[in-house]
Amino acid sequence: MKSKGPQFIRFFAPIVDVLKESGGSANAGEVQDMVIEKMKIPESRLEEKLKSGASRVRNQIAWARIYLVKDGILDDSSKRGIWRLTEKGANVQIASEDAHRIFKEVHSKFTTKGNGKTSAIEESSDLEKIEETLIDDESHANTLIGILQNLPPAGFERICQRLLRESGFKKVSVTGKSGDGGIDGEGILEINPLISFKVLFQAKRYLGTVGSATVRDFRGAMQGRADKGIIITTGRFSQDAKKEAVRDGAPPIELVDGEVLVELFEKNELGLKRKIVYEIDREFFQEYMT
Repeated sequence: MKSKGPQFIRFFAPIVDVLKESGGSANAGEVQDMVIEKMKIPESRLEEKLKSGASRVRNQIAWARIYLVKDGILDDSSKRGIWRLTEKGANVQIASEDAHRIFKEVHSKFTTKGNGKTSAIEESSDLEKIEETLIDDESHANTLIGILQNLPPAGFERICQRLLRESGFKKVSVTGKSGDGGIDGEGILEINPLISFKVLFQAKRYLGTVGSATVRDFRGAMQGRADKGIIITTGRFSQDAKKEAVRDGAPPIELVDGEVLVELFEKNELGLKRKIVYEIDREFFQEYMT
């Protein structure tokens, strides 16, 4: 039986559930990973992309968040990157029929608000294709990832070197040695004047998924040579790769995927220019209309 409404409404309940399990709030990436794991979404589905190159599943989860915010279940005033339940959200239980009701009520607000601004939702004539529309605030992120993926290997290694320097690493160098177990460079991370760590990094311009084998091979290559390892990719890491990175009894590996990579470029304003955009608040002018 075909479900009513767009596919992203199936993420309403899992988002609320994982946030409750996390104490009411969590990082956006953590929420997405926990939802994916809770719903047992296979890697084949996670590999599906929109025309823009963005992950279809993660974009759908992002759309689900927007609707939960509009319904008052999630708080939109939290620190950027943190999803938080409101008091309403902390006490709500979302059944399948509730998900469709939330969608209909919020969608009607989008299409009847009449604020003079056309949203991506309003432009979609097929409600079941709403989730195919990339969320506007991610457009620069996908453009950035596209640029990084098209850099030559040496160029991507150098820009990762620059990013690590901007993030507080010292003595960052690119080794560029072939047959070195995938190690592309190294640096020193100083915690305080008395404590510092040598860090090895690997830079991968991936379009798809980095698997657990890459993490294991990199860990093997860095054994006895450094205290910490970082793998940076423009793609994403499989669920198995994430588990392998923090496997008990093995040195942990930090994983920086495309989403985190964009956040680091934003934080350090590397190759990005901050813009301030004003939106008309039409309600403000209502009292002056008479």
